[in-house]
Amino acid sequence: MRTLYTILFCVLLMACNNKKDGDKTTYLPASNGNLNSISVVVDNSIWDGGVGESIRNIFAAPLNGLPVDEPMFKLRQIPPQVFDGFATRSRIILKIEKGNLEPTTQIKNNAFAKPQTVAVVGGKTNQDIIAQLKENKDKIIDAFKKEEVKEKQRRINLSLLKDEQMENQLGFTVNIPSAYRISRSTDDFFWIRKNLSNSKTIELMVYEVPLDSISKGDSTIVDIMKIRNRITKTQIPGEDGIYMVIEDAYAPSMFNTIIDNKPTYEVRGLWETVGFKMGGPFIMYAIEDKINKRYLIADGYVYAPSLRKSEYVFELESIIKSITIK
Repeated sequence: MRTLYTILFCVLLMACNNKKDGDKTTYLPASNGNLNSISVVVDNSIWDGGVGESIRNIFAAPLNGLPVDEPMFKLRQIPPQVFDGFATRSRIILKIEKGNLEPTTQIKNNAFAKPQTVAVVGGKTNQDIIAQLKENKDKIIDAFKKEEVKEKQRRINLSLLKDEQMENQLGFTVNIPSAYRISRSTDDFFWIRKNLSNSKTIELMVYEVPLDSISKGDSTIVDIMKIRNRITKTQIPGEDGIYMVIEDAYAPSMFNTIIDNKPTYEVRGLWETVGFKMGGPFIMYAIEDKINKRYLIADGYVYAPSLRKSEYVFELESIIKSITIK
């Protein structure tokens, strides 16, 4: 009987990873790869020319809100002749096809492995391909980022912080790695921290403000900046009057996004301290919660001098995007 159960389990497991192709059923291996690393399948000659330059300008562009330039994605070029076997298992792939075909851009899921997102960009000429890349860059980047956030969240979910007190008091759920700890909590403010090394940290603040605290229009970003500066000064004060503010010399960037199917403001910028030389990047989300007449704000920041910070900001982004409001 135990042998029968084992066989049935293996059959079900294989079925979950099978991809039907017409009448054929093909087993899909597990995808792999470093986070935010794109495998670019393209001929060497095209990679070295204008198409390759466009790819690098679009997908390796500097991320917003970092003190030094770090690329949005790392790129690894693979010639089509060797794009086979293990090479096809990258989690995100950009495939360039040049030939006798109309200009096209397609997003495919689980084409060679699972989970996986593949963007196929094609055209008759290099100019056709460059035009497709520029026209569809936002769509491709969005698809790649969603895949990578999903993978990061999968890894986070392997070991979670016990944060029921925060979730119950603020009426939401969030998945935070167990490497973090709650450093401070009140009725409406929580400060969560993760130590890296030598006083370097990743930190997350979660709190709420009334809906009318943030106006909609040209002053939205100003309202959000005022809220952040007030919270960091009053809730995380340092010794001898030291406190955190948004850096004046670098204007934060604001975007509209969606978290938990709710309109959300995303703000990226740099912070610094008054009275002491410290600073780093922050990423902040203000989630509109009309039912509870509030904005739920999740605000993460990094202090890691001499270290690359993009992966830490991405970790905060992935944590925050797991929020579900009760």
